[in-house]
Amino acid sequence: MMTEIIRKISKISTKNKEEFMKIIDRILAFSMCAAMLFAMVLGTVGCSSAINAENLLEGITPSSVNGKQADEGFISSSVDFAIKLFRQSVAGDKNSLISPLSVMLALAMTANGADGKTLQEMEIVLGGGMSVDELNEYLYTYMKTLPSTDKAKVTLANSIWFRNKKGFVVENDFLQRNADYYNAPAYKAEFDSSTVDDINRWVSNNTDGMIDRIIDGDIDEDTMMYLINALVFDAEWAEIYEKRDIRDGIFTCYDGSENTVSMMSSSESLYIECGNAKGFVKQYAGGEYCFAALLPNEGVDILDYIDSLTGEGFVNAYNNAEYAEINAKLPKFSYDCSLSMNDALIAMGMPSAFLKADFSKMSNEDLFISQVLHKTFISVDERGTRAGAVTSVQMNRESCPDGIIEITLDRPFVYAIVDNATGLPIFIGAVLGLGK
Repeated sequence: MMTEIIRKISKISTKNKEEFMKIIDRILAFSMCAAMLFAMVLGTVGCSSAINAENLLEGITPSSVNGKQADEGFISSSVDFAIKLFRQSVAGDKNSLISPLSVMLALAMTANGADGKTLQEMEIVLGGGMSVDELNEYLYTYMKTLPSTDKAKVTLANSIWFRNKKGFVVENDFLQRNADYYNAPAYKAEFDSSTVDDINRWVSNNTDGMIDRIIDGDIDEDTMMYLINALVFDAEWAEIYEKRDIRDGIFTCYDGSENTVSMMSSSESLYIECGNAKGFVKQYAGGEYCFAALLPNEGVDILDYIDSLTGEGFVNAYNNAEYAEINAKLPKFSYDCSLSMNDALIAMGMPSAFLKADFSKMSNEDLFISQVLHKTFISVDERGTRAGAVTSVQMNRESCPDGIIEITLDRPFVYAIVDNATGLPIFIGAVLGLGK
């Protein structure tokens, strides 16, 4: 082709050649400018998601470790942890949402640096008394076996960030264990504004933008480390709602006010009862995960009901679901939630981690947990559910019946996103108000 172009140019008159070459020069100049501009744009886009901090484990392959399949003991202790944490996190008349799995993973990483009484308390709260070594093995396998498909995606990410400070030593064994079991990179950073940007960028990248930050403002000078988990759930319903299935409805909030909401109607076939509540189970595409909703009986206060929930009760309700014909109505809803888990975890039995802590297996500094911050987001609509969670552990220095059942979620209710294989709730929340 190039030879043919040259041959044709040779036949053009000298005057026309000069004009022709001027045009070619302009085209080439424009093309070069456009290419440079395109490269600059690509460079800007590429840098926007880059982490500037030094990853000490980059290029290091985690060691091969043994895992353990989820069994009755692990499932029982994990659901117990989930329900207790949920009960402790509900406050007042606000919507709530937690991811027990996200909190568990962030705290399990932290427990790998604990010792003495601090470790004993964390093992009791997180695993019902099982050792952190066992918990590592269970969680390692559980993370690897959680199903994830195009229509029901679950992704998990972990990371450790510590201050680049002379004399501050982070124990290699602590970093190695968290790399081996939790695939957690370890970033050494200045803990200045660039570190805030790095951590928030990591959070946004690993929650598909649902949660854009975990740190607001500057990092306190006594903060030495962050251990962070990010979790994404994004799934379509097994049967997506059609336009004809959606009508306006009234939702009565906990404070007694009434608001108009978009109510989605469907026929469901799994009926559950849990204490003074009844509900239904709705499947996501692929059948690996489900949405379980529980509506307290008339006259039962939602907060009293939540306070009565137990891990054993939740597992029994899920396992004993009955086939029935259900006309179910589910409101569209979307909200985010930000909680400090300190008081909840202290009340659950691990005060030492926040007070006179022993994290000697983590570093040479006297560290304690200054804050466990948990942020979540959920959106439920006609196509499915998107939910994200981030948990940050901040370490500071010391100093069914017959017939058709009608269930309309038109007043406060509890819900959970459940892993069908184990019955473990990945997310659990309560809707106390909608609209406006």
